[in-house]
Amino acid sequence: MQERENSQDRIIAVCGIKNSGKTTLIEKLVGILSRQGVKVAVIKHDGHDFSCDIPGTDSHRFSQAGAYGTAVFSDQRMFVHKRGTREREKDLICLFPEADLIFLEGMKDSTYPKIEVIRKEISRQPVSNPTGRFLIVTDLPLDSFQEKTLSLNDGEGILHEIQERLSHSNPI
Repeated sequence: MQERENSQDRIIAVCGIKNSGKTTLIEKLVGILSRQGVKVAVIKHDGHDFSCDIPGTDSHRFSQAGAYGTAVFSDQRMFVHKRGTREREKDLICLFPEADLIFLEGMKDSTYPKIEVIRKEISRQPVSNPTGRFLIVTDLPLDSFQEKTLSLNDGEGILHEIQERLSHSNPI
């Protein structure tokens, strides 16, 4: 595993209002990039609590017994579950040192380089911190915004903008 000199140079946040299509966009981009041989990781921020362990598994049983953390690993994957530790995205980024690109889902208030998803059924204006925002993707008319804007369906165009944004330090 090779540690990146500056992990910030390989991060793109994808943000927008709930149900705006962030996950769908990231899924589309990950699929394209993975087929091109790019190693992509995704870190999702959830503003609510969630459950990630499967009832009936050994790790779930340990957790139910009171363990604040459990980990399961094999030669092919690992799973770590911790409660009450208040991790931030920066703590999780270091778990993916070999990734060429890390998408953060959410993080609209951050200054990371970011793409905002705006869908007419959900919102009409950007809600993210404009610092770092380099692209709006939308199903509204492309001239609706004063910033660089592409169609939600323009996966190749969106990838081109990501590559342009990262090309100074991390060509993908």
